[in-house]
Amino acid sequence: MWNLSFISEQDFRHHVQMTIQHYGEKLAPYDLSKFNSNIVDPIKLIFDKTVYCYTWDEIIKNEIFRQRDKSNNNDIGYFHQRIFQYMPGCTVPSAGWDVIFTQESGIEIPECGKVKTVYVEMKNKHNTMNSASSGKTYIKMQGQLLSDDDCACCLVEAIAKRSQNITWQVTVDGVKQKHRRIRRVSMDEFYKMVTGQPDAFYRMCMVLPAVIEDVLQSSDSVATPNDTVIDELKKIAESKEGSFELALYMLGFGTYIGFGE
Repeated sequence: MWNLSFISEQDFRHHVQMTIQHYGEKLAPYDLSKFNSNIVDPIKLIFDKTVYCYTWDEIIKNEIFRQRDKSNNNDIGYFHQRIFQYMPGCTVPSAGWDVIFTQESGIEIPECGKVKTVYVEMKNKHNTMNSASSGKTYIKMQGQLLSDDDCACCLVEAIAKRSQNITWQVTVDGVKQKHRRIRRVSMDEFYKMVTGQPDAFYRMCMVLPAVIEDVLQSSDSVATPNDTVIDELKKIAESKEGSFELALYMLGFGTYIGFGE
């Protein structure tokens, strides 16, 4: 039975499917040319393999995963943000704010009482903003409070240091700033705010793995990539009658003295 009252099973499955589709070209198989498009560091790979006791298959798979993962945060950001478009009272604007939550009966904010609207900037992780970015976001929130005296602004973090809904304090032009209606909120607390259920985020996390698996199994458009990098490197090693290490060195040092001879 579906036990998420704040989003329908159909909407949740659709959102998971759309998130997977956003992986797009990152699901394309890796061949040697794609693998080395930014030129890998062969010496680092050899150190990592030896120090961590990996096989060649494992170290190459890890490097492919690292390359794919560099751009996956935006796709997970899509998941965290766009899911709120299916929840009552929430809109996901195309520009301006990541999420706007409105409730006519009022939204309870710690230390503030109730406000009608909450404007949200969303971040994947607590440490992804530098001081300049934090200051700019804070000034944007101050401006919103000046134009709407029945609102609060929240920096919502998917991966916060802890569960929290606290006053956000930043330093702007060397001066510490804080306002009780400018908040720093962990994702579980924002789900609680929107749904009224303290464990709403936990419940979503519990159903997510099975839904992802089911969507992948039932989709014809999403396939597990068949990477060929390790096989191509082995062929290079065989053709040069050398070691796998030499084949790897050729990726970064093919034009260096000695390696191409």
